Amino acid sequence: MKILIELQKNGRMTNVTLADAVGLSASPCLLRVKRMEQAGYITGYGAHIALPKLGETVTVFTEFTLNGHTPEYFQRFEQALRKIDEAIEGHVVSGGYDYLVKFVTRGLTHYQEVIEALLERNVGIAKYFSYIVLRTPIVKTELPLATLFGEER
Repeated sequence: MKILIELQKNGRMTNVTLADAVGLSASPCLLRVKRMEQAGYITGYGAHIALPKLGETVTVFTEFTLNGHTPEYFQRFEQALRKIDEAIEGHVVSGGYDYLVKFVTRGLTHYQEVIEALLERNVGIAKYFSYIVLRTPIVKTELPLATLFGEER
């Protein structure tokens, strides 16, 4: 767990730095990291991008309700969503709708184009509601692993 916590903070740290941070020697630390990668606990490494530095974008959360609730409806909708680059998160939820999807687009016109293209694909959408993000005061890139699972798991 300590290794995962440290790698979330800095996935580019050297193995020696990581080993020091978690109280191991370098060789056993590297073996544990490799085992966690192979077992699927670590699924990748990436960079956090300062999107505003690249240009204007809009983030929109969209609730979708499907026409039906069989596995075929869910599968068809999810397959369509996977093909949309601007759909960066999709969640099946309980409550008054079926999916909550996060889109990032160049602007509202672009968002509307994305939605219209999705609707034209006839993937079983009964209705949708859009929520435009005005600002994002909280962004956390690290999961609270120690709180969720304890450090000595």
